[in-house]
Amino acid sequence: MEGVTITRTDMLAVADAVAREKSIERELVLEAMEQAIQKAGRSKYGHEHDIRAQIDRKTGEIVLARYIEVVAPEELENEVTQVTLDQARKKKPDAEIGEFLVDRLPPIDFGRIAAQTAKQVIVQKVREAERQRQFEEYKDRVGEIVNGIVKRVEFGNVTVDLGRAEAMMRRDEVIPREHFKRGDRVRCFIYDVREEPRGPQIFVSRTRPEFMASLFAQEVSEIYDGVIEIRRVARDPGSRAKIAVISNDSSVDPIGACVGMRGSRVQAVVAELQGEKIDIIPWSPEDATFVVNALAPAEVTKVVMDEETNTIEVVVPDDQLSLAIGRRGQNVRLASMLTGWNIDIMTEDQESEKRQAEFNERSDAFMVALDVDDVIARLLVTEGFTSVEEVAYVPLEELAVIEGFDEEIAEELSARASAYLEAEAKRLEERRRELGVTDELAEMEGLTAPMLVALGENEVRSLEDFAGLAADELTSPEDGILKEFDLDEQRATEMVMNARFAAGWITEEDLTRLRAEMAGEPLPGDAPGDEASDEETLTRIEAEAGADAAATAPEREA
Repeated sequence: MEGVTITRTDMLAVADAVAREKSIERELVLEAMEQAIQKAGRSKYGHEHDIRAQIDRKTGEIVLARYIEVVAPEELENEVTQVTLDQARKKKPDAEIGEFLVDRLPPIDFGRIAAQTAKQVIVQKVREAERQRQFEEYKDRVGEIVNGIVKRVEFGNVTVDLGRAEAMMRRDEVIPREHFKRGDRVRCFIYDVREEPRGPQIFVSRTRPEFMASLFAQEVSEIYDGVIEIRRVARDPGSRAKIAVISNDSSVDPIGACVGMRGSRVQAVVAELQGEKIDIIPWSPEDATFVVNALAPAEVTKVVMDEETNTIEVVVPDDQLSLAIGRRGQNVRLASMLTGWNIDIMTEDQESEKRQAEFNERSDAFMVALDVDDVIARLLVTEGFTSVEEVAYVPLEELAVIEGFDEEIAEELSARASAYLEAEAKRLEERRRELGVTDELAEMEGLTAPMLVALGENEVRSLEDFAGLAADELTSPEDGILKEFDLDEQRATEMVMNARFAAGWITEEDLTRLRAEMAGEPLPGDAPGDEASDEETLTRIEAEAGADAAATAPEREA
């Protein structure tokens, strides 16, 4: 068989060339070569032997040797790679336990198969070293803007050559109506770098809000220097965006600095984003003021905030309604994304009609519950009372100070309110028992008497029935069983999980993990950075609960 001979000088020259080409350490290449020679040596002399190869870093000389460990007689396990102390001292009189006897082997000529095997080992090790170098280089560059060249486009996904690595820009991370072809230059934002078995995966985007913020930081020196801060960004990629800024220096106008002389700075960003219109607005710590600013260019006459539902009602003049909503709801949608509030927009006439309807509804409720005329009912609503509970439990002096009321009237109203609530509680309790809702379910924390009646009317009568529900079956705005009550999805999820624990479907550990996940705290026993653990835990809990629900269903039917 024809042999392949590599000289000492060639060995070092090849290592240097590969190291330069792949931008990795020369030492890593030489280690890969040593492993390749070592593998070829074991193929020739036998895989059971401990054969090691070393390349002299200065001369390129290859030393191939067999290593045999010196062990005590009782520790001898492998006669091929180990030798007892007595046997070792026949070869080397001063041998000691723990050291190795080294038998040099003659240099080997690589046959075709051995040379191919060695090449594969070297290529694999160099590729692994190159991948590790790429990951180490880019893992700390998340949040940076990079320039690259489009290498290929497949099904809308763009592969970008960054020079020393490749990045993936998924279809949903490309600005709509933006088309790339091979060889195009592109600027993009690194939002994630992951180390995967196939190598480091670098993900880039042109649609993320952070990309726009980074572009402004490049164009506006005041942002780069920290004089101006970008607090929020909301984008409808390729169409319109809103950016909220604030200045840490009262002498610097944040909006003017971002716009630039004759709009030069903002136009540079707009050009990069394919003509995306950008509204620059002042950020405010006051939520109401911030929402008003975010709805620009529309004018706002009044805002009403409801912190419990995270909703803010905005009243605008009739001629400003379409401007406030924007084309296909774009303006109000971006303002909602920017501020984090759910925004309801209405005209002054609509607001007036709504307030009047609420006023009449509350007045009628007081007239029925307290058996009073419309004058007293309207006085209570005007003073800010919204429910019979407030009338029953408010201090009497607060009722007595209402114009036209005295202590006697206040006492009578409080007594009537208490009697009404007592009668209503009795009625609901009777209705709950009539519907067959169990006491066990009634004792569940968070479920009120009206909720229990609503559950019973929807054939949810036992703890097991409730435990078998999903949170959206309770809170869905369309057909949720408890949609009429002030119950958010997070609280509903917690209540369902408590029911599953009480029913014995899940363990206390599952419940603890769920509560930690909902609170955004690290889960017990999770390793730092274990992103998948929360979702996996919830999925497992849901699956186990579903299996238990299926198992108990025949029993319930019986």
